Amino acid sequence: MIQKYYKISIIGAGRVAWQLAPALESAGHAIEEIYSRRQQKALALSRQLYQADVLKKPDFSKSHAEILVIAVNDDAVQEVASGLTLPSADTIVVHTSGSQPLAALQGAGTEYTGVFYPLQTFTYDQQVNFAHIPICLESDNSHALKVLTKVAKSISRTVKLISSKERAVLHIAAVFACNFTNHLLHMAEVLMKDQHLDLNLLKPLIIETIHNSVSIGPQKAQTGPAVRKDQATIKQHMAYLKKYDPQYAKIYDMMTKHIITVNKKL
Repeated sequence: MIQKYYKISIIGAGRVAWQLAPALESAGHAIEEIYSRRQQKALALSRQLYQADVLKKPDFSKSHAEILVIAVNDDAVQEVASGLTLPSADTIVVHTSGSQPLAALQGAGTEYTGVFYPLQTFTYDQQVNFAHIPICLESDNSHALKVLTKVAKSISRTVKLISSKERAVLHIAAVFACNFTNHLLHMAEVLMKDQHLDLNLLKPLIIETIHNSVSIGPQKAQTGPAVRKDQATIKQHMAYLKKYDPQYAKIYDMMTKHIITVNKKL
């Protein structure tokens, strides 16, 4: 089957755009334009691409783009969509938000709207392999969905149709799995640094924990004093944390009690 390549423009120059635009280009799609309210970031992103132009305003009336990708902060999606000038009425407009519904694009001026949500955490300096990133799609237009599916499959091995309601829950779960987990690791790092200990000491433990959680499931992989109901160790930890930082103690106590409660139900 011959692969169809598309002309795509990106609205936004943040972490998602910084990773997604090169991935689309590497798959053979043409990135036509970049627009961002922060012109310097748009220029920086354009320099990473083959020949993308930088627009000073979200006016795509002269663009050849078939797809406009809104990759901005979640709370800006609706405003950005309503302020676009499209190349044509057939232009497909999508957003990449995990928390915003498909309905956030109602003001985009086209019936061809959709969601193109890559389920991953992104940074500017760590290039990711999109082949391993699930792409979650949604559209109530059959043509738009067909096109988005082709684009998604050109960069990822995992493409899923997920509704706005499902995606909202998925995004909450992602916050627990990614953002909260990373913050707990930061808390561990702070504790270590206070005693002049190197975080590298924890790296094998962190890697093995994530490996076990993914391979056998989080519930089976759970270990520690809460699972063992080791009250002596828990009291020792709490005594130290109450003196060190009451907020740390509260989080430790809340997590410990929740693990004990969950394991009682098993």
